[in-house]
Amino acid sequence: MSYAGSNPGPFDPSDPSGSSDPFGPSRPRRSPLRRPLTVAVAALVPVALLGWLAYDALGGPGSGGGNGTSGSGAAPSVLSSPAGDADSAGGANGDGKTGAGSGAASAPAGSGADSLQGKVVVIDPGHNPTNYQHTADINSKVDIGTNRKECDTTGTSTNSGYSEAQFTLDVAHRLRALLQQQGATVRLTQDADRPYGPCVDERARIGNAAHADAVVSIHADGAGAGQRGFHVILPGAVHAGGADTRPIVAPSKDLGKRIAGDFARATGTSPSNYLGDGTGLVTREDLGGLNLSTVPKVFIECGNMRDTKDAALLTSSAWRQSAAQGISEGIVSFLHGS
Repeated sequence: MSYAGSNPGPFDPSDPSGSSDPFGPSRPRRSPLRRPLTVAVAALVPVALLGWLAYDALGGPGSGGGNGTSGSGAAPSVLSSPAGDADSAGGANGDGKTGAGSGAASAPAGSGADSLQGKVVVIDPGHNPTNYQHTADINSKVDIGTNRKECDTTGTSTNSGYSEAQFTLDVAHRLRALLQQQGATVRLTQDADRPYGPCVDERARIGNAAHADAVVSIHADGAGAGQRGFHVILPGAVHAGGADTRPIVAPSKDLGKRIAGDFARATGTSPSNYLGDGTGLVTREDLGGLNLSTVPKVFIECGNMRDTKDAALLTSSAWRQSAAQGISEGIVSFLHGS
């Protein structure tokens, strides 16, 4: 309740002075501008406070806020930093890290300086696990340039029945994984995904059609007991019929020598004691898979399945991984040319 002409305050029974008594002495009259000014000042305080906080966060003098610097004014722009300035990029991240790549996503496998991206490798696992069920087909003759030869064979096996076709596929899978980890495009000529073969002429065509940078055909030998070790088979200079290996003889020899050296180191095995005069290298002109190739290609006989000591290695999963590693290192060295 208010009273006209006196502007008394509300009555407060707790006021012992009676100053709030509407019938007590009149209070001095307040300025009509006092209340609007109070409201205006109250409204300006939070606005000013927010402005100061924003200024500080954006790097006001001496603030050091969010940019890894102090007393430097506004935060520097990453876009204005010199190219390759790792320290500037690290400061802009605001995480205290320096050096290239701070805060960046890690590079995918096989994308570094030693990457095999853009390289194509064809792995040719010798024979096929079900060739033995298709003897008529694999005995049919195909043109290998110098003459005609059987489409394929069943391959050999250890005395306990572990087949060459099983061995070659296992090593091929391990080798493929190693090469793909380094960025190479890898293709297998067969993956037990067909009833037999392919025939030796088709195996060569697969590598040619892929424009492979390197082709390796994986095998294990079936020589007599006591004959041990590995050997790499290189293409001879053949120029007959549809075969002309002359352009690939030199690069294939380079590929073969590198594989032989790395295979020996990785597996701890020695070159063949029955072929190659201890070099681990043999040249042949009667293999259709080599004669018809137009890209660098070699065969590797990883050991002798008919020798019990070699067979113990060939049937070991750990040794097969070492074999794949050695072949992979030889291929990588060849593709890098180092």
